[in-house]
Amino acid sequence: MDGSHYVYMLRCGDGSLYTGYTNNLEHRLQKHREGKGAKYTRGRGPLVLEAWQCYDHKREALQEEYRLKRMARTKKEIWIEQRKEEAGENSKEL
Repeated sequence: MDGSHYVYMLRCGDGSLYTGYTNNLEHRLQKHREGKGAKYTRGRGPLVLEAWQCYDHKREALQEEYRLKRMARTKKEIWIEQRKEEAGENSKEL
């Protein structure tokens, strides 16, 4: 096991979705809050953490990130809802 690897999805203030990978979710979310995250999310706040998924191996997480980025928006929304149901959680504003 390589450790914890995360794929996460943010909803931007303009309603768009951003999908990312990290091995330290809290640190990455802090970077997004500070405007030092991905170029795409800068200036698109407020950002809301919609869902995330943890993987044991980096390769698995990166493959899922790639798959999610290629999905249609409707399927991304379904992915988000499934993660929320599994975790029993709501969205979290950054």
